[in-house]
Amino acid sequence: MFPLCGTIISMDFMKRHAKRVVLESLGWLLVVAGIVALVLPGPGLLALFAGMALLATQYEWAERRLEPIRRGALKTAADSVKSWPRIISSIVFSLGLMGLGVIWGVHPSVPSWWPVADKWWLIGGWGTGGTLIGSGVIALVMIVYSYSRFRPR
Repeated sequence: MFPLCGTIISMDFMKRHAKRVVLESLGWLLVVAGIVALVLPGPGLLALFAGMALLATQYEWAERRLEPIRRGALKTAADSVKSWPRIISSIVFSLGLMGLGVIWGVHPSVPSWWPVADKWWLIGGWGTGGTLIGSGVIALVMIVYSYSRFRPR
C-alpha cells in the first residue's frame, strides 16, 4: 500500500487505473490515426475499428458505435481483394512505400531540381523512413489477411 495525500491506495487500485489509462490512450490514438488514415494512405477503417474496440471496453457509447465500423472495415477489406488489378496495385503501392522509406532514411543528396532550401529535403531521416516502412509492412499484412479471409477460392 502507498500513502498518497493522507489516503492509502492499494496496488490493485493502481493497476486497474493504470490499465484503464493505457487502454483509453491507445484507443484514442488509434481513433485519431484511423481518421487521419481515412484521408491519407493507410488502413483507416481498421485503425478506427481497433481504437473503438479498445474504447468499447471502457465506454458504452463506443460499444454502441462499434458494429457499423466493424462492418465497414470488413467490407473495405473484402472489396480490396475483389480483383487481381486491385491486389497487384495494392502490393506495388505497399512495396513502393517501403522503398520510399528506405530512400528517405538513407537521405541521398539534394537534387539540383529541388526548389526550396536544402534543409527541407527529406526531413526526418530514419524516423520518417521507418514510419513509411512500417506503414508498408502493415499494408502488406492487411493485404495478406484480406486475401486469405475474403478472396474466393
